Amino acid sequence: MAEVLVVEDDAAVREGLQLALRRQGHVVHTAESGERGIEVLVHHRPDLVVLDLMLPGMDGFETCRRMRAAGPVPIIMLTARSDDFDVVAGLEAGADDYVAKPVEPRVLDARIRAVLRRAAADRPGEPAAAEERHGDLVIDRAGLEVTKHGTPVSLTPTELKLLLELSRTPGQVYSRQQILSAVWDHDYLGDSRLVDACVQRLRAKIEDVPAKPEYVQTVRGFGYRFGRS
Repeated sequence: MAEVLVVEDDAAVREGLQLALRRQGHVVHTAESGERGIEVLVHHRPDLVVLDLMLPGMDGFETCRRMRAAGPVPIIMLTARSDDFDVVAGLEAGADDYVAKPVEPRVLDARIRAVLRRAAADRPGEPAAAEERHGDLVIDRAGLEVTKHGTPVSLTPTELKLLLELSRTPGQVYSRQQILSAVWDHDYLGDSRLVDACVQRLRAKIEDVPAKPEYVQTVRGFGYRFGRS
């Protein structure tokens, strides 16, 4: 059971999602606007936010950025099925995953559970490793902490999971589909934009010069690998 905040301005959709998620065993809070959603987020501290991008007043993109600034809560955005621009912009604003409208409750529930599993970041049952040092970047797998130049780096659960997966085997090239399967628990080829957007956000936090990455490197035509140049 998870505590979920649904931010959706359409009353019928909002109430339908609330009922469906409650049937799946979740505790559900709702908000009809981005402004109200941020208030509920601060007050209740839910495990996850389901956020519609097309909100009146403060739109979903700005709401997502402000929620992300408030803490590492996972965010799943709701977007129109064919609106690729909205998907990419939402991911760049800090969303962890997306679900297209019209929303199938079972699909949304599956994505919620997958995102929450990622919040644990590392694989269960693996022996805790000592701190890994990669130049000025230190990865503590046991404590699930990352520091750069001795300063803690604030990563979302998805960004942390991505870093842990790539850094597990430095030098190995991972395709986008492999990363989707390992980090997002699904491998739909059309969702490769999830990987690219998350890589860009991760680079912005751990690279000295994100445009010239040393840690998360692009292997053109194949995917990504971890390792200093």
